[in-house]
Amino acid sequence: MSKPKILTPAGASFTTAGGGYGLEMEALERLGAEIVECPATEEGFIAAAPEADAVYAKGMRISDRMIQALTKAKVITCATVGVDYVDVVAATARNIPVTNCPDTFIEEVADHAMMLLLATHRRCIEQDRMVREGRWAEGRPQLLNVPRLMGQTLGFVAFGRVARLVAMRAKAFGLRMVAYDPFVDELTMSALGVVPASLDEVLAQSDFVSMHAPATPDTGHMLTTRHFAKMKPNAIFINTGRGPTVDEAALTEALQSKRIAGAGLDVFEVEPVKTDNPLLAMPHVILSPHNASASARFDEARKRRAGQELALVLSGRWPMSCVNPTVLPNSGLRRWQPYAMERGPNS
Repeated sequence: MSKPKILTPAGASFTTAGGGYGLEMEALERLGAEIVECPATEEGFIAAAPEADAVYAKGMRISDRMIQALTKAKVITCATVGVDYVDVVAATARNIPVTNCPDTFIEEVADHAMMLLLATHRRCIEQDRMVREGRWAEGRPQLLNVPRLMGQTLGFVAFGRVARLVAMRAKAFGLRMVAYDPFVDELTMSALGVVPASLDEVLAQSDFVSMHAPATPDTGHMLTTRHFAKMKPNAIFINTGRGPTVDEAALTEALQSKRIAGAGLDVFEVEPVKTDNPLLAMPHVILSPHNASASARFDEARKRRAGQELALVLSGRWPMSCVNPTVLPNSGLRRWQPYAMERGPNS
């Protein structure tokens, strides 16, 4: 019996060092599987695709054409939370499961979202500059105009795993919380002290709006000029989800016109951010380079998880985290239930 062949574009994702595939192979070695690199181009992938039993997606977009060339692949695995670089619609049409890592580094992202909230609220970067630039006397007057954090309202747009962890952190700061998510039941929200609300209610009531929607065909420019117009003039916008869910031009205009007071952004419509992006010149906007999930355990945890998902499917079982679970009943894979996942095909 031939060894299962896992096709992956050459090169690394998120790290310049690469580091080989030892962590992924911890789960795959017993299957005799091998990870085979192909050129990180569409044509290079297509040429190698017919021999692939699975795909380890990284470093480039996996397009419809590439997916059509997969004649026997049982799964496309991503070592990330987001899967927007894979044409999931095309994979679903071919009955190929697409997996991700929805719970591997959510604590880090929640910490980062809370950091951005606190730093923007207390004008952290601006206060730091005042000290460094000899403007000591300006610090206290600025903060005398900043309201007390306790008792203010934090609103969530989407209430998935990260947002729920942010809610747990925000509760300790005495924040009132509301959330909009038509796919999450009210009991899940209320159990965390969060009040279910419509999107308009979240935007109108919140002093902080934290965006957590994933990038999907349905969430592109989910927030536009109309939505920023509904927010309070003192509101601060936080985004640790995905850049394309927000009309960045509309956000920029809302900040420039003081329609809203500030922003803390880890994600952008175009990444890396271009040097002429007006957000870079705004004093009350705190930016980070899409690294909210990063920590010392980031690479190890996600690579091991990718290996586990690949190993499950190549051994004939359902993956733990499938973003298109409707394909699973007809995939020829066997359902199993290792432990409660709260939601998803193995719940």
